[in-house]
Amino acid sequence: MANRHLSRSVVLQTLFEHDFSGTDVATISDALHRNAEEFAPGMGDFVFMEKLLRGVLEKQGDIDTIMTKAAPDWPLEKISVVDRNVLRIGLYELLFADRNEVPAKVAINEAIELAKTYGGESSGKFVNGVLGSVYKELGEPGKDETSKKPKDIPFERMPIEKLAGAVVYAKKNGNVYLALVHDVFGHWTLSKGGVGEGEDVKMGTMRAIKEELGLDIAVGDELGNNEYVASHPEKGKIRKQVSYFLAEAPYQDLKLGSTGGLDDAKWFKLSEVVSLNAYDDILPIITKAVHLLLKK
Repeated sequence: MANRHLSRSVVLQTLFEHDFSGTDVATISDALHRNAEEFAPGMGDFVFMEKLLRGVLEKQGDIDTIMTKAAPDWPLEKISVVDRNVLRIGLYELLFADRNEVPAKVAINEAIELAKTYGGESSGKFVNGVLGSVYKELGEPGKDETSKKPKDIPFERMPIEKLAGAVVYAKKNGNVYLALVHDVFGHWTLSKGGVGEGEDVKMGTMRAIKEELGLDIAVGDELGNNEYVASHPEKGKIRKQVSYFLAEAPYQDLKLGSTGGLDDAKWFKLSEVVSLNAYDDILPIITKAVHLLLKK
């Protein structure tokens, strides 16, 4: 068994103990060393184990929130202790670890193997489903990053997925508001969705916004296009091309659809948008939209 996989097994045992019997966080390093001596004598990769254990515990609140959003049919307390802590390790490495050290696919595959080894009959499938959902919904994760590793296939030969979205605005009492969605990783971003084969891009935008926000929009100026490479757990690398438009809607309550990876939708005044945590590739689109709106 590879050292890193064995190290993760020791961390899983320690997290299980902490979760099941309430091990004191202040003394959890003692439990880690005890488990390492019992399950991995002589290995000595304590730096990696300590870093992973502390990272999971420090981010546990965020990780549990993400887990709940990614598996809405499974309340946290109903997930088995093993599966719950395998997911904590997998989500931590997928989202917060150094991706040069732990590539996304490695994080997912390692978690699946832990689940198959220590969990129940369906644990591997369950963990794969949750991590795959998170991986897919966010682009991958880390859609603002460009991989330094060689791509499996040349960029020009990657399959292309068309998407469309909009900067949705509404007017109320002399103010202009933008409708933004919030993802489970803490970013406010633009509503978007896939464009069906043969579907007009503007019609696709209208459908996507209706499904995600419950709004009927009038599509206006095109704001620009974004393209990024996403890694799908089954399809491999994909070029995602997104067309964004300025679109007007009535000011009404937003009804967030069942799209995975999102946990909120809200109207913001133009003056509030600048202080939001947004993805770097979205900011130029929003900025252009704001300039256009100020001229209206």
